[in-house]
Amino acid sequence: MKTILKFIGFLFLFVLLTVITQIGGIVLFFSLFFSKLWKKDFKFKKTVTFIILYLIATLFITPYVSPFFGREKILNTSKIKPSNYMYVLLNRNYVRPALNKLLKQTQHDLVDTGIEIRYLDANFPFINNFPLLPHLSHNDGKKLDLSLVYKSNNDKITTKQKSVSGYGVFESPKGNEYNQINVCFKKGFYQYDHQKYMTFGKINKALIFSKKGTKKLINSLLKNKTLGKLFIEPHLKHRLNLTNPKIRYHGCRAVRHDDHIHIQLK
Repeated sequence: MKTILKFIGFLFLFVLLTVITQIGGIVLFFSLFFSKLWKKDFKFKKTVTFIILYLIATLFITPYVSPFFGREKILNTSKIKPSNYMYVLLNRNYVRPALNKLLKQTQHDLVDTGIEIRYLDANFPFINNFPLLPHLSHNDGKKLDLSLVYKSNNDKITTKQKSVSGYGVFESPKGNEYNQINVCFKKGFYQYDHQKYMTFGKINKALIFSKKGTKKLINSLLKNKTLGKLFIEPHLKHRLNLTNPKIRYHGCRAVRHDDHIHIQLK
């Protein structure tokens, strides 16, 4: 019975790590093998072995193997950074080369502003159609979520976020704005705001949504010919007076997009 429970526990952990990081399950398997080869005994030996192997795989192996699958990690610069480095450590920061070029071109358009491109979930490094949960479509290297732009009380653009993850703190419709969220709820799509459970903590509550900064970021993205679609919630599209046909509504089956911007290649 004890052996069966151990196997079930290992299987659960294998699946969980694979779902969250794509490579974690495989690393777990190898860590058990290498921990047996490691002759020195100490507390948490298996955990330490896993962490070492996982960091080696994530930082030194995966970036060199992913190009064989048509993907590369997002190139961080002074203007392009993860909203939280957990996206890098969880291997959720891979895109097709064309998307890196799009970000680089957008960066140049923002050079004289205080706006930075802060990215959230992108894609896993390997295999098309491998799901990056909880997203429905981040499975081909063409998609990327970006943070909204915020400002401080003195009207200065900031790179800070309103949650640890970058998701889940919404810029909700005002009283006179169209409320697509309620429309989706009334249709029974109760998952529509599920990001509110994925903030991992709300921070910087005094920050204010920057209409000017967010509109500048979006318009800079729209200048790229390789951009296929951009998703943002309808009330924000109207509030920012955006009319470009590349700005689409994502549908009630997805999640609300007034806490982040979704972009994807053609």
